[in-house]
Amino acid sequence: MSTIRLTVGQAVVKFLNHQYVKFDGKKERFIKGVFTIFGHGNVVGIGQALQENTGELEVYQGRNEQGMANAAIAFAKQKHRKQIMACSASVGPGSANMVTSAATATANNIPVLLLPSDVFATRQPDPVLQQIEQTHDLSLSTNDAFRAVSKYWDRVSRPEQLMSAMINAMRVLTDPADTGAVTIALPQDVQGEAWDFPESFFRERIHHIERREPSRERIEDAVELIKSKKKPLLILGGGVRYSEAADTFAAFAEKFNIPFVETQAGKSGLESNHPLNLGGIGVTGNGAANKIAKDADLIIGVGTRFTDFTTASKLFYAETDVLTINVSEFHASKLEATKIVADAKAGLEALSAALEGYKSGYENEIEEVKKKWDQELNRLRSITFRAEGFRPEIKGHFDEDLPEYKEVLNTELVQTTVLGKVNESIADDSIITCAAGSLPGDLQRMWVSKARNTYHIEYGYSCMGYEIAAALGAKIAEPDKEVYAMVGDGSYLMLHSELVTSIQERQKINIILFDNSGFGCINNLQMDNGIDSFGTEFRMRNPKTGQLDGDIMRINFAQSAAAYGAKTYEVYTMEQLKAAIEDSKKQTVSTLIDIKVLPKTMTDGYESWWHVGVAEVSESPNVQAAYENKVSNLEKARRY
Repeated sequence: MSTIRLTVGQAVVKFLNHQYVKFDGKKERFIKGVFTIFGHGNVVGIGQALQENTGELEVYQGRNEQGMANAAIAFAKQKHRKQIMACSASVGPGSANMVTSAATATANNIPVLLLPSDVFATRQPDPVLQQIEQTHDLSLSTNDAFRAVSKYWDRVSRPEQLMSAMINAMRVLTDPADTGAVTIALPQDVQGEAWDFPESFFRERIHHIERREPSRERIEDAVELIKSKKKPLLILGGGVRYSEAADTFAAFAEKFNIPFVETQAGKSGLESNHPLNLGGIGVTGNGAANKIAKDADLIIGVGTRFTDFTTASKLFYAETDVLTINVSEFHASKLEATKIVADAKAGLEALSAALEGYKSGYENEIEEVKKKWDQELNRLRSITFRAEGFRPEIKGHFDEDLPEYKEVLNTELVQTTVLGKVNESIADDSIITCAAGSLPGDLQRMWVSKARNTYHIEYGYSCMGYEIAAALGAKIAEPDKEVYAMVGDGSYLMLHSELVTSIQERQKINIILFDNSGFGCINNLQMDNGIDSFGTEFRMRNPKTGQLDGDIMRINFAQSAAAYGAKTYEVYTMEQLKAAIEDSKKQTVSTLIDIKVLPKTMTDGYESWWHVGVAEVSESPNVQAAYENKVSNLEKARRY
């Protein structure tokens, strides 16, 4: 057997250079590059290997381990899971910072390869710097925290273990049904150990991402179910995008006159102006989609995980039959569905052929709800602040406080109006990223996707701090497109460090920052459930009360980004917003538009419900009322 003597770190790099995927006959490199922050534990191991012979891998310097791993997730998401990044981090806190990203990837079924450094396998110098000692189990390290949030986890304690670990890693990373974060923990001493690896381990490996075909029996069951229904509704989930099944999905909807709605992951799978597209569904959905969903007699979920936001905590479809097309048996089985376990494209094609002659019973309902929603959308885009008698979309919370916010933030801008102007002003093929706060709700309801695969929202984990790192990952994936991170002030403060990497890499991203001086989305949830505003506004501690109910904080985010080298704009009026957007298009460096908006001017809910854990016992009549409302809705909802 022919062998080559390499360190484990060198073997990892060499192996990653020889991985390819093939999908629908197209072959491409699977690992584009490595995000890394070198530190104690990886700089002299994998770091040495990358410095000596990177091969074709591109190395990106992160600023925060969670940020760089989020960028890697976004890259893979924008690439429809056909190409990924690896991430290398140092021992201890460097690796621990990636745990949140691992959870984000796994929740969304997005492949990312994490290579956290670990403590010494020999234990000779224990406890080393940044090591946690568990007195009941010396084999535990920080990296065991990844077990709960990874689709595959392994620790390479001997050089020869690397081969099975990496082969299994590729198996999971290229599995459409069960992919997510893959974590291979690499003890720092083992990274530098040499071993005679078989040369065959480094041969070119082509991983076929296959389209799973549906069984005849499942198709027959689905056809029987659909033919018994008059008003089915399709859900376009993220699986449609990852399967690259948009044309097939559209053809199916048109052939049988079935309207469709979008999940956060599915939105922009097809253009918003498609005549059968009703837009976002569920808790963050719009009035048109939610109205048709309530009246439908069959839900056909294609490539969706049926999260609580999609089902309105199972208030929708409580007694409605459900049919699923999903490559994952687990997700296909939800809601006791009649299931087609198959690739989205293959499943739809087979079902379409077998369903010949069927037509839904819809008449004018689709056009009517779309027309009504278009009127509402135009209203949301044209709201202006009026000092007297103005009531924001989220009414009854801060009605009396708005003049104070207006004065401190020096703005009369309304969030929905600003969002409409941004949607109208940027290029049709621009990519937007978002993840948390009130913006995902506004975007799923209001954003008009004019081109496919341009709406990039992470809402499986709703990871605050994903937005800006995601913009970098999406830009690396599609460098010829403008990318805009839609972010609130809360998420920006939580994590924006990869803005620096975007400048370093000359990968221009644009940050559209909505500053309402608080965690506005959670303040809404708090106050909607009868709780007084507490700990969710950005206010100074009041020396008189000892609470965070003092003066409103005003932060100049433009100045912070300018210090990094970004081109920045401060926006307080619509005229300034228009000018900033147009000027930002001319820039070659990353930009940030710091927009001050009034709180409570985001969109409200449309005929949906979200199940949250309201206090059963409280002295507050408002909390008591919120609890009774929860009980009332839960009685109407499906329990499992």
